[in-house]
Amino acid sequence: MEKIILTGDRPTGRLHVGHYAGSLKRRVQLQNSGEFDKIYIMIADAQALTDNFDNPEKIRQNIIEVALDYLSCGIDPKKATIFVQSQIPELTELTFFYANLVTVSRLQRNPTVKNEIKMRNFEASIPVGFFTYPISQAADITAFKATTIPVGEDQLPMIEQAREIVRKFNSVYGEVLVEPEVILPENDACMRLPGIDGKQKMSKSLGNCIYLSDTEEDVRKKVMSMYTDPEHIQVSDPGHIEGNTVFTYLDAFCNQGHIDEYAKDYNSLDEMKAHYQRGGLGDVKIKKFLNNVLQEELSPIRARRSEYEKDIVGVYDILKEGSIVAREKAAQTMKEVKDMMKINYFEDEELIRKHCEKYASK
Repeated sequence: MEKIILTGDRPTGRLHVGHYAGSLKRRVQLQNSGEFDKIYIMIADAQALTDNFDNPEKIRQNIIEVALDYLSCGIDPKKATIFVQSQIPELTELTFFYANLVTVSRLQRNPTVKNEIKMRNFEASIPVGFFTYPISQAADITAFKATTIPVGEDQLPMIEQAREIVRKFNSVYGEVLVEPEVILPENDACMRLPGIDGKQKMSKSLGNCIYLSDTEEDVRKKVMSMYTDPEHIQVSDPGHIEGNTVFTYLDAFCNQGHIDEYAKDYNSLDEMKAHYQRGGLGDVKIKKFLNNVLQEELSPIRARRSEYEKDIVGVYDILKEGSIVAREKAAQTMKEVKDMMKINYFEDEELIRKHCEKYASK
């Protein structure tokens, strides 16, 4: 069996360092590992429209932003197929058929759906399209026979529901769909990077993001405004590491090379943490160190983005070509699904022959 990755993002805005730490950086590593036969990366505009139906222009404008972020992070269209979800109608068709395999009560129990409903204050007014998001995601995964899904910890309930749909379909109609496995971020700090204000989730709507496309000065200002330890008032005061956003970001991005280059007074990040905890290390110093770490990480991304911005037509061509390739694969899976479901009426010569004999005998 081929090893196939399917992953993607909703184009509701520019991507930020939370996306990068949680999935984008890992995608590039997997892409370049040579371990996978195919990699599909989806710009999930149809899913984004489920809770932005009244503002389609927002989605329309951000498709190019997400594409630029992908390419600038190192996603290579020669190694990965980047496509736009809405351009693959087979995904909608699969979603419709899978909806018969899932109950309303099962969707209501999905922790990710429950959290998203609460966060968006949908309650009883939840759009049906948004409510059935796990079914749509199962269609996305299975259309490409994906074996591997790189996700954050918060998406595990969604993947489990997709696995349930695969098992249900295969048991009812026959073995055709592939049950996917999950790859989580290797670094625990990358699983859910907080906003610069210390709030649990980095969110565009909260304005607490560092974007991949931010300028060097934007990044510096945001880092210097970061939430640290409210009890660490004087430099001499003992500080807390837990809940300290600066150290969470350092756990996610700092490596030994950064220590050697920008923090020569320390042998390791743990040594820096110990100094902060016993007192004598100020917030400004650790923020300056984090700024150096992030600038080193983001500088090549900014440079690549600048080059791609000079050829927007070329970026759209990448999306168009990727969508053509993705649709061919989805159409192949759709045919297999219809064959298994016995709704391939016009291609089933045996069915037509039997009906001819039945009515000819009257």
